Amino acid sequence: MKILLFGARGQVGWQLQRSLSVLGEVVALDRRSAALCGDLSDIEGVAATVAAVAPDVVVNAAAYTAVDRAEDEPELAFAINAQACEAIARAAARCGAWVVHYSSDYVYDGSGERPWRESDPTGPLGAYGRSKLAGDEAVARENPRHLVLRTSWVFDSWGRNFARSILEAAATRDELTIVADQWGAPTRAALIADVTAHVLRSLRQRGEDPSLAGVYHLAAAGFTTWHGYALLLLQEAQRVGLPLRATPDRVRPIPSRDYPVRAARPANSRLDTTRLRETFGLSLPPWQDGVRAVIAELAHHRAS
Repeated sequence: MKILLFGARGQVGWQLQRSLSVLGEVVALDRRSAALCGDLSDIEGVAATVAAVAPDVVVNAAAYTAVDRAEDEPELAFAINAQACEAIARAAARCGAWVVHYSSDYVYDGSGERPWRESDPTGPLGAYGRSKLAGDEAVARENPRHLVLRTSWVFDSWGRNFARSILEAAATRDELTIVADQWGAPTRAALIADVTAHVLRSLRQRGEDPSLAGVYHLAAAGFTTWHGYALLLLQEAQRVGLPLRATPDRVRPIPSRDYPVRAARPANSRLDTTRLRETFGLSLPPWQDGVRAVIAELAHHRAS
């Protein structure tokens, strides 16, 4: 299998380089790649890259993810999250390649308490969510061989994410206030990468059955709030001896109205992963496992 990977230096892309390597040749690009264009703001360039590489699968882990800034620069968000994805999917279709496209819980309006199913109506609250939904729709429209994997609350042991931000803040502040009325499943990038590799292997073993195409929800098992997530992070950090000024007992829950942001966040980001698990024979680990693994890695790196 020849795989073209965009976004190789992002959280998910970095882990994909590892997980996809067992499947065959991986051409891994980021926006600074020189020989081939990996910059999704260059729409013609990334389409030309797909044509030049002629892969069996294109995995696009690149995206515009600045949720608040997207409210002020929606054109750039749509160019990267929708128009570039449309061009990539179209170019992949011309060479008969599958496309793996990562989407977001932000395509839903966050209402209710039931986990979202793939068949539920979408209703993004802001420019970022609208750009992601437009990308989902473009990929499905331009290439029937598509896998759209919607995930949530992505984190890992490096890069900018909630987990790292909380640990950095707790090391310098005496108290933290964390939103406690938004629900979701913290999902480690390594899990997303491993599931992607499993799905592609299964796809190949099943003769690339076109009925497997479509939208799937991919998230760790279980649910929590940002406050519950932060508590576990700091409990684990305290247990392994990472430096903390704001200990778990100094993390105060607040409602989202007390933490104003430029773009509205969905209150309910729970994702129902039944379709993914049943279609590809998967058992997804609880979100707590990913948190504990990342804290253990950070403690190991600090000690070494």
